[in-house]
Amino acid sequence: MSDVLAGGHHFDTKKLSIIGVLVSLGIVFGDIGTSPLYVMSAIIKAGKETQMISEEYIEGALSCVIWTLTLQTTIKYVLISLRADNKGEGGILALFSLVKKMRRRWLYLIAIVGASALVADGVITPSLTVMASIEGLKQIKGIELGIKPILAITAIILVVIFVVQQFGTSFIGKFFGPVMVIWFLFLGIMGLINLQYHPEILKSFNPYYAYKLIVNSPDALWILGAVFLCTTGAEALYSDLGHCGAKNIRVSWFFVKTMLILNYLGQGSWLLKNYEMVFTGTNPFFGMLPQFLIIPAVILATAAAIIASQALITGSFTIFSEAMSLNFWPFQQIEYPSGLKGQMYIPRINWGLLIMCLVVVFYFKESVHMEAAYGLSITVTMLMTSILIVFWLWRNRVNKIFIVIFAMVYFAIELGFFSANIIKFFEGGWITVVLAGFVAVCMYAWYNGRMIKQNFIKFVKLKDYVSTIKDIKLDESIPKYATNLAFLSRAKRDDEVESKIIYSIMRSQPKRADHYFILNIINQEDPFTFKYSIDEVMPGTIYKINFLLGFKKDRKINDYFNQVLADMMQDGTIPDRSSHPSLRSHNVPPDLKYVIIDNVYINDFLLSVKEKITLSIYNFVKYIGSSDFKAYGLAPHNVLVESVPLMYNPIREEKIVLDEFRRYDS
Repeated sequence: MSDVLAGGHHFDTKKLSIIGVLVSLGIVFGDIGTSPLYVMSAIIKAGKETQMISEEYIEGALSCVIWTLTLQTTIKYVLISLRADNKGEGGILALFSLVKKMRRRWLYLIAIVGASALVADGVITPSLTVMASIEGLKQIKGIELGIKPILAITAIILVVIFVVQQFGTSFIGKFFGPVMVIWFLFLGIMGLINLQYHPEILKSFNPYYAYKLIVNSPDALWILGAVFLCTTGAEALYSDLGHCGAKNIRVSWFFVKTMLILNYLGQGSWLLKNYEMVFTGTNPFFGMLPQFLIIPAVILATAAAIIASQALITGSFTIFSEAMSLNFWPFQQIEYPSGLKGQMYIPRINWGLLIMCLVVVFYFKESVHMEAAYGLSITVTMLMTSILIVFWLWRNRVNKIFIVIFAMVYFAIELGFFSANIIKFFEGGWITVVLAGFVAVCMYAWYNGRMIKQNFIKFVKLKDYVSTIKDIKLDESIPKYATNLAFLSRAKRDDEVESKIIYSIMRSQPKRADHYFILNIINQEDPFTFKYSIDEVMPGTIYKINFLLGFKKDRKINDYFNQVLADMMQDGTIPDRSSHPSLRSHNVPPDLKYVIIDNVYINDFLLSVKEKITLSIYNFVKYIGSSDFKAYGLAPHNVLVESVPLMYNPIREEKIVLDEFRRYDS
């Protein structure tokens, strides 16, 4: 599989290549690569209230970091999860597509919760990483920056990041890989320089020190909550599988992991003699640097934070795009600013994320206050991914002993981290619950609301109405509505169509046309399926067009249908010129009109209280999305939207009787 990425790079993602590794460094590891900015500071502050910060404490905390990176990122994601690819695509929704056919209908809830938490991460990550890098300016001697200047600089950078999305980032994207290479080398070199002062810190590789700290610490959960921040970018690593390929990600990860661990060890070495400086506001990352390197480090850290933010924003666009294909989210207008597949842009999602980022920044005011929200969102996503991985392993008939071991180990680890983060609920974790909860409720309502409405839609056999439609076509007393008339359908059976489409053709306003087309989208598990099929219901008059689309393909039905019409005209199935003599003589192509049936009303007394609430939220979510004709790429000039009530189920069993004695009395 070949892919085109934000930087304009084109390469085979199935093969290991230098450019593939470089691109992986630029777009996959931005999130986890900026974690040294805040992890060690959080760890020291986590132990401040309950115990003396000692060499044993620092070595134990570093051991926790090293083995968390190994168990969570290396083993779970790099070695196991990257194998769970859906035709080369990764991420929690791609994983759900692999297991959704198993007889576990509730798995869609796992996918929704995980995806929603990942969207919340798309809000917290840019806010935290950008602010943490800008706060490095406070470490410069002679410069006293208050909270307001840092807030202002952070807000300006965030606004710029989101504003440029609409123009595309293909030009600056070419620098992502080289910038991140410089960043990781800087991390490793600075860590190595500081490591030489206290090489005994290398004892942290022994997992016994991690075990000892967790068992003996009076407040181990708080420490684990801080430690977990070191692996928060692991889920993004899996989500970017389709952009870079497993081989490129694996090779680049071992370079990234080496540089990260060197930097953590360097910070640990510095902390052995300077831990008290953390309590006065010194960030260990910037504290271990010589003064002349602080400004360059702030600039480089800010660049890395911007790249990490860009990756999370693009990842959020991908999540919503996949959610639309899985019926978790309403269709929305998707743009490609640079004409490249990797340059997806969803306007409403972009501005919504920006608003939430600014709210988070001005509410928390300091990066340290965002850490609780940051850890909780990713913990939830990782836990949901582990559940789906277990079902994927079961579906692929992996050895049951391995599945049990995997489940026991990772449920224990992630439930432990979840417990460590949930205790910070009132310190900032609540905002993750609010953000992810809002998105999850919307996804749940949209998915189930469509199913509820489906119960009220009557489907009929299209062949039963062929003769009537044929007579309408020949009835010149009915004004000709269009040469080619297309209806959008969601019927799942090939021989069926919504009764409202038949009603629209025959009764709403009789619509005479030369050719009737029923257009239907059939979602495919393969993310890149891009095909269509034609069912000729009535030769020369009625055609059913099925678009078989993977979740990575747009729903630009207008463009696809125009291609289908061109194919049909080329092979002589339908005329390539207008049916009107005056236009046909000038080689004018035939006209085309779309009819969209909008089901807008349901009788409340036919619904349960749960269904009423679900549909109320569904109607709210509907306003978040684009109108059908915009989502499908249709131009409003040739689209008719007909609003019809959903009244298929019988309203009354008892028939009202005419009063014979008062028939026409005045």
